[in-house]
Amino acid sequence: MAIEAVRAMADDLRTEVGKVVVGLDDAVEILLVALLSEGHVLMEGVPGTAKTLLAQTFSAALSLDFGRVQFTPDLMPGDVIGTNLFDFQSNSFSLVKGPIFTQFLLADEINRTPPKTQASLLQAMQEREVTIDGKTHPLGDAFMVVATQNPIEQQGTYPLPEAQLDRFLFKHVLTYPSRDEERDVVRRHGARTAMPSVEDHGVRPVGDLNALRAARVVVSDITLADDMTDYIVDLIRATREHPALAFGASPRAATNLSAAARAYAVLNGRDYVIPDDVKSLAKPLLRHRLVLSASAEIEGMGEDQVIDQILQQIPVPR
Repeated sequence: MAIEAVRAMADDLRTEVGKVVVGLDDAVEILLVALLSEGHVLMEGVPGTAKTLLAQTFSAALSLDFGRVQFTPDLMPGDVIGTNLFDFQSNSFSLVKGPIFTQFLLADEINRTPPKTQASLLQAMQEREVTIDGKTHPLGDAFMVVATQNPIEQQGTYPLPEAQLDRFLFKHVLTYPSRDEERDVVRRHGARTAMPSVEDHGVRPVGDLNALRAARVVVSDITLADDMTDYIVDLIRATREHPALAFGASPRAATNLSAAARAYAVLNGRDYVIPDDVKSLAKPLLRHRLVLSASAEIEGMGEDQVIDQILQQIPVPR
């Protein structure tokens, strides 16, 4: 598969998603980059901004098996990964797989469940496998998590631990649609209160697992020049020295940014990475990995402001 073939598949996917989801172009782009670079996405937005619908439509357009977990305070790790149950007929234990055994997993309202259950995703997100009663079960290279959380409702929620946040490639913040977009939403979906059906809108698959694997090979072959490697490393290291941050980004952030920038370059028709690729992805890739200092929080600074300052400070390769 060539770069143009990857771009064509991405364009077709945008078209199919657009049959159901209005707007959210930035979110679709983030999902595409994450898909091509084997990453996971945390989407934060108020209720009713089509987070779940976007995930369902995106997976349907790629012929990926879709699984969904509604996270609640009483959810247990076994409810996510599965458990071994004793079969009295065969006099042996058999594995009952949980919803995590899929290709595209929607972890809905992930911050509504305690850290013990949140941690059930850690191994799966990093290693694409889970361990149940000492036995490891692979999930496959297509496994991808899209998690959602609600930023305005704090009662009964559990903030995600930093170790789990670091496993998400991106944190994307969804905003309200524009007036024209909201008008289009009402025009398309205002005839009923139930969530729109992907099937009813004629979404067709534009790729499959083999096409995805081929596209990822193209991404992995993209050139990352030495000066671009230095630029990425300097950006990440600057987060650890910025006075507004108590903790900066980990080395995983540097490798993730490198992979994501390669995918972004392919989606823009290039076989090499430029500084604008890195700049475009810096906020969604870094905002959830940074911990503000107490003084920065008192002053009302946000992670995106700090990232802007760092991007201005680090010299750009010529």
